[in-house]
Amino acid sequence: MSQIEYPPGVAAYVARGAAMSAAEAAQRATMRTKKFDTIAVHGLYNMEAALANQGSIIEPAYLSTSQHFENSDHMEAALAYLMPSWTYARIANPTQHYLEETVALLEGYGYPGEVSATVTGSGMAAVFMATNPFLSQDPANWAGSGAHPANIVVSAKCYGGTFMLFSQRYAAERGIEVRWVRNGLDLDEWAAQIDDGTRFLFGEMPSNPTLGVFDIAAVAALAHAHGLPLIVDSTVATPALLRPLEQGADIVVQSLSKTMGSSGMAIAGALIARHNIPSRVGPGALRENFALYVKLLPLRDHGPGLTPFSSLMLLNDIRTLRSKIDELSENTLRVATFLQTHPRVEAVNYPGLPTSPGHAIAQRDMWLVDGDADGKPVNRYGHLLSFTVAGGVTAARTVFDRLQLIWRATDLGRIKSVATIPAISTHQQQGDTGRTLAQVPGNLIRLSVGGEHYADVIDDLDQALATI
Repeated sequence: MSQIEYPPGVAAYVARGAAMSAAEAAQRATMRTKKFDTIAVHGLYNMEAALANQGSIIEPAYLSTSQHFENSDHMEAALAYLMPSWTYARIANPTQHYLEETVALLEGYGYPGEVSATVTGSGMAAVFMATNPFLSQDPANWAGSGAHPANIVVSAKCYGGTFMLFSQRYAAERGIEVRWVRNGLDLDEWAAQIDDGTRFLFGEMPSNPTLGVFDIAAVAALAHAHGLPLIVDSTVATPALLRPLEQGADIVVQSLSKTMGSSGMAIAGALIARHNIPSRVGPGALRENFALYVKLLPLRDHGPGLTPFSSLMLLNDIRTLRSKIDELSENTLRVATFLQTHPRVEAVNYPGLPTSPGHAIAQRDMWLVDGDADGKPVNRYGHLLSFTVAGGVTAARTVFDRLQLIWRATDLGRIKSVATIPAISTHQQQGDTGRTLAQVPGNLIRLSVGGEHYADVIDDLDQALATI
C-alpha cells in the first residue's frame, strides 16, 4: 500500500500530530493501569499537560470558540483531521476532550479493548447521535437485503424523551419502524423482532422510571449473531455500578446531566463506544471508531456540542463518582425496604429488592466498582426507585404534594432527593397507550434518593403517605 504524500509543510504537521497522538496513547495506557477512583480524579490530565497550562492542576476551561493556527499548512492539516486539534468549539474543545477521555476510561474500565467517547449538549443529544447514524436510507450504504423495512428493536421500558425520539421523530416523521420489546427479560421476544431490516437493538439498564433490567450479555450475543450493535443507556447505574461494554454491548449512552453530574450544574450527554463494532450500515470508519466518527462528521453537521464550562463542571462532579454512588445506593436500599412494607404503598420497583423481577440479573451484573473500602466485592443497585401509591392517581398526587424535604422536579441523580410523577412529567407526552406499553401507571412516583440521612428521607415519605 502506497503512503499518501502531502506537501512538505502539511507533512510536517502530520508528523507532529502523530507524535501528539502517540504521547496521548501512552498516557491513556498508563491510566488504564490505575484504579477507578484514580481515573475519576485525574482522567488524562497529567503534570506535563498542567505545565502547558500555566501549571494549573485543574483542567482549564477553554472558553474561546475557535483555535488559532500557526500558518496555512497547520490549518490544512487540522481541518483535514490529519492531526489532533480542536479547530472550532462546535466540533471539539480542549476541556471537552478532557471530559471525553475521563468518561471513556471509566466506561471502559475492565474492558480489554479500545474505547472512545464523544460528549454532547444533553443526554437526548447523546441518544440521537448514538442511534441516528444507523438509520441511513442510502441503498449504497446498506448491507441488508432490503426485504423488510428499516426498523429498530427497543425495550419499551425507557425514558420518555427516548420514547418520543423513537416513536415520533424516527417512526412518525421518517418511517422507521419501532419494534417495542415489552418484557426485556424475555430473550425470545427480543429475537422475534429482528429481521434483515433491523438496524440496532436498544435498552436501558436499569430503566427510568420502572427500574426494569435485561440481560445485557445475552441480548448482545443475539445482536452480534445478526451483525447488529447493542446500544445501552446506563445513566441510572453509571460505570461505578455497571459497565455494559464489559458485558458485550457496543455503545453506551449516558445522560451526564444525571448521576454522573450530581451537582445539577450542567446539562450534558455522552456516547461511549468500543472500537470495531458490528453494523449493517455505514462506512468502515463508523465501525472502526464509532465515537470518533460521530464527533468528526455527524456531530459536526448536527451541532449538538457541549460547552467547555459545562465540561468543567462535570469533570469536578465525576471525581467522586464511586463514593457518591456507594452512599446513595445504600440510602436507596433502606428507603426501598421501608416503602415495601408500608400499608399505603402497592408496589416498589428497585432491582436491589429480592422481590424485583430482575433482581437475579441485577445481583449478577451490578457491583460497586473495585469493591468496598476493603476491596471486598459488594452489590449496589443505584439511587433510583419508584413506587405505586394505594388509592390511585388522586392519592399519589396528594402524597407528592405533601412532600416537605424531597424536591418536586423532573430530575434525578442529584445529591438532593427529588421526586416526580412520570405520567404527568417525563412520560406525559407519550400518552395513555405509550405509558401502558412502558408500564408507567398514573399512581407511580419516581424517587431519586440523595445524600441526606436516609432517616430524614424516610420520615418525609412517612408523613406524606400518612395524609391519604
